[in-house]
Amino acid sequence: MAKLIRCITSDGSIAVSAIDSTDIVARAEQLHKTSAVVTAALGRLLTAGAMMGNMLKGAKNTISIKIDGGGPTGAITVSADSVGNVRGYAVNPIVEIPLKPNGKLDVSGAVGTAGNVFVVKDLGLKEPYNGFVPIVSGEIAEDITSYFATSEQIPTACALGVLVDTDLSVKKAGGYIIQLLPMADDAIITRLEENLSKARPVTELLEQGKDIEEIVREVLAGFETEVLYTEYPEYKCKCEREKIKGILAGLSYDDLSEMAASETDTEVKCHFCGESYIFTPEEIEKIKSEKN
Repeated sequence: MAKLIRCITSDGSIAVSAIDSTDIVARAEQLHKTSAVVTAALGRLLTAGAMMGNMLKGAKNTISIKIDGGGPTGAITVSADSVGNVRGYAVNPIVEIPLKPNGKLDVSGAVGTAGNVFVVKDLGLKEPYNGFVPIVSGEIAEDITSYFATSEQIPTACALGVLVDTDLSVKKAGGYIIQLLPMADDAIITRLEENLSKARPVTELLEQGKDIEEIVREVLAGFETEVLYTEYPEYKCKCEREKIKGILAGLSYDDLSEMAASETDTEVKCHFCGESYIFTPEEIEKIKSEKN
């Protein structure tokens, strides 16, 4: 079960979101049959998306994040709610590229660096909030850090990791987002920077059996930290037949007429979970007639 915590230091200077997202990323790999490097890239963005969704205040608020760097994975998109339930997909789930010289998966090479990170927040207002920043590295954690610093003006440190086993299954996945609050002074910033410079990779700590709370306390050594709450998010798709029907209803009258005139059924497949929805020509005709 995935575990997400929200923490704050006792002096009110630092806020932290952290998650063991192993089960979430494993579910994504099972659904999309991703290659190792795509599992790592998608898993990192799912991990970030769960934490960023959980930062939203309204129960019905949602966030969508897309990173499109022009690499062989194509765009990677994730969507999350305020609990941290998240779903996502890569346009190209199977990408095979050489490892980096250090033997690590080349996430940046798969994602690409010639593009942007797009963030859309539905906060229940008239219009959604839209923000975007240029991709910094394609490694995703640095790109999320850049988004917060540039688009939301919040000094942020982000760490994300996915450890893929030799059989392509997910061994460990997790991450944290640390943000400075207005109470932070220069001494606190210096101490935090020193801690971060010594911080070990999240997946290394998870593989050693450390709980996500223990990882936060290690990264924030020297700070008194309080856990505000704990959530147990899932990889959760919100697709359903009525929603798909609504999407079809948004097509043009001519497109629906062509589909209704066909002798074959129309199949609509959800990008996020792979579920297929079949609509007969008669059902398409009914959708078309309801547009009048």
